[in-house]
This record gives sequence, structure tokens and C-alpha cells, in this order.
Amino acid sequence: MKYEQIVRDIKNLILNSKLNAGDKLPSIRHMATKYTCNKDTVIRAYKELELNHYLYSIPKSGYYVVDSLTKNNKSNSQLIDFKTTLPDSRLLPYKEFNHSITKAIAVYKQELFTYGEVKGLMQLREIVQNLLWQNNIYSKTENIFITSGVQQALNILMNMPINNKYNILVEQPTYNLMQRIAELGKGQVYGIKRDKQGIDMAELKYHFANNNIKFFYTIPRFHNPLGSSYTDKQKQQIVELANIYNVYIVEDDYLGDLATSNNNLTLFNYDTGEKVIYLKSFSKSFMPGLRIGAIILPTKLQTSFTKYKKYDDINTSILAQGGLAIFIKSGMFNNHLLKIRSEYKSKMNYANACLKTNLVPGLDFIKAETGFFVWLTLPKKINVNKLELRLLNKNILISSAKNFYAKQKSVQNSLRLCISALSKQQIKQGVFTILNEIKYMNK
Repeated sequence: MKYEQIVRDIKNLILNSKLNAGDKLPSIRHMATKYTCNKDTVIRAYKELELNHYLYSIPKSGYYVVDSLTKNNKSNSQLIDFKTTLPDSRLLPYKEFNHSITKAIAVYKQELFTYGEVKGLMQLREIVQNLLWQNNIYSKTENIFITSGVQQALNILMNMPINNKYNILVEQPTYNLMQRIAELGKGQVYGIKRDKQGIDMAELKYHFANNNIKFFYTIPRFHNPLGSSYTDKQKQQIVELANIYNVYIVEDDYLGDLATSNNNLTLFNYDTGEKVIYLKSFSKSFMPGLRIGAIILPTKLQTSFTKYKKYDDINTSILAQGGLAIFIKSGMFNNHLLKIRSEYKSKMNYANACLKTNLVPGLDFIKAETGFFVWLTLPKKINVNKLELRLLNKNILISSAKNFYAKQKSVQNSLRLCISALSKQQIKQGVFTILNEIKYMNK
């Protein structure tokens, strides 16, 4: 694909020192002409390079090469990365899962030499059903599909026909990858503002009634990037409106495993009309490289989803499915969850305390219960892009709000901190440095 070629070429230029720190990249128009592609392809390539810290952008100016951290006086070990969304590697059960994979080779040796069922291994689907039941999410086994990560499920849902509708509604801000997937679709992408109070139900009703919405993509619990969750009343209202206006809801419950209370229910719990498509990820709570997700599909959508998944990859990795099935059934997964729930909740409480203790006038943040993310709204005087560059020079990476908004929408003067992979000492040091920079710029 052209965008992959652009990404590869620019990476090579940077690694071979033909593009150096601070160098401005050619304009999007120039690159589109050079690679005989459209501007959106170049923008996608530049955005991917930006997300992977090769480039940074300055509004109305262009894209520039990031100052190489390896050339800094400070070592890479001193980098405090609030940008990358990964679980804490110190909490990952490598040895336990290695045992499960080894056993899976023996248990599923026949399945490894044939194509598997498109829906996924029956044993894993039954085990996932039981796992969901433990968390008050009740589904029949025949409604559960195993996918090669949640991203595959999202791509299929974007491409398959649903109710002869093409337009997508997403929260603003929202998960940046879903934002880009939606922008590559056939229809128009509509945004609905979400903040710490939730969304405006009158606005949601308007979108459902007037904008031919195929589905509404939402992260009800532990939102990315806000970190907040909808109230039970809001969840009920969203599902009610979906049933009234025949709109599907794609519920991305990617951090649902971190819930410390059974009172924080999903949208799926309130759905009686099969309008909620529920997505479960094993990447953030378990292992990102495993690329296993689960989706609960309404009966009406199963035939079409099966066809599109079969054409995409025939079946999800049998070995990965088998290893996960053994790991969950043995009880090791639940033991792992007990550990990480405690750790991530403790980290979030610590981050909230650091921010509250040293809060800058005019700065606001969403106090999340648990999860990976803290959302900061800056004083009006602060330019988030300049703050991002100043922090980069101090070996601190953050994600500015622009990464989580549709390109045609206005962007808040805000930023996201991902604390999941950091130690408490790194959180304290990083937050202290960020707040000091904000104080300096706010004079």
C-alpha cells in the first residue's frame, strides 16, 4: 500500500540521518504528487509516524522530525512516556502463558493443521461466555465470535452493510485508531461532544433521527482518552434511543476487566432489543501481541459478519486461541485480573493525588476511578503544541488532544496522560515536570 511505502521511506531517511531533528517534511500536496496518491494517504502516513514519535506537527506549519532521544544527554531509560498505550510489562504473566501455549500445541495439535471455524474455537467461545457471565454480561455462545483483535472487528463492522446506512457517529474526543478507521469508511463521520459529564442526550437523539447513522461507536467505561465512565442513567438512555431509532451501538469495553465493582454495568446489560454490539479486548488487560478479541453480535448481523471475516483471515490463530482458552480455564487469567485491578487502581489514585496536590490555577483534570488515562484541560493561556515540544526536550512524551478528534472539528486545549506502563516514581516525576512547565508558561 502507498501509505506503508511512505512510512517506510521516511523512517529510512530518518534512520540514515538524511532527515535530521527539526527538519521540515515536504508538504502533503508534494508527497501526494511524488507517490501518485491522494492527500488522505499522505496524511495517514504522517499521522502514523507522529503516533510512533518519528514526527511532530505544528498547526498551519507542517510536520517536523522529532529530536532524536538517543542523541540527548539523558539516556532512554530516563524517558517518561505518557503517550504509548501499553499495559505494565512488569505485570504480564509471561511464564504462565508460556505454559499455556506449550500445552495448547499438544491439546489442539489436530486443529493446528486445518482451517478453523470462522467464529473461533468452540472451546474458547464457551470459556469466554463463562468469563463474561462472571462479569454479569450474559450472552449465548452462538452470538460470540473470536476475532484477530478488536481492530479486526471494527474494520469488518465499518465495511459490512448494516441497515443500508453508512454514516458513523463517534464521541469527541475518542480512541484515535477508531477515528482514523471511520474516516476511511464510505460514509460521513459525525462527532458528538463528550466530557466528564457525559454526552448531551438531545444531541444524540438528533443524530439518530436525522443523520442516517449506521452505528454509534462509544467507550462507556474508562473512556479513551478521558478516563471517565457514563452513569447508569446515561447508559439506559443511550440504549433506549438506539432502539427507538433503529441504530446499532458498538460498545468498546476494552478496559472492562479493570472494573473493581459489579455496579459499573455495560450498555449491553441494558439492551433488550439486540442493538448493542459488544467488543471485548484481551490486549490491554493481558497481552497486546496476542491479538485476540471477542465480539457479541446480534443475530441479524451474524451471516454478514461471518462472510466478511472469512474473506479477511479465514480464522483467528488457532494456537493463540488454544493458549488463551487453557490460560482462562486454569484460573490463571482470573488470578492475573485480581493483581492488575489492584495495581492500576493504585496507580490511578496516586496520579490523581499528584495532580490534586500540585494543581495549577486554571488547570482541570478528570478524576478517573481506575484505568489507564488522565485527561488534562489546560489554562486558556497555554498552547498545548508548544507545551508538548517543551516536554519533549525534557524527555517526557504526552498526547495532545488533536490526536483524538476528527480533522474537521475544533480541538480542545487539552492533553492525555497514559499512566499504565509507568512506575509511581515515574508518574510523580512526570506530573511534577508537566505542572512546572504549565506554571512557567502560564506566567
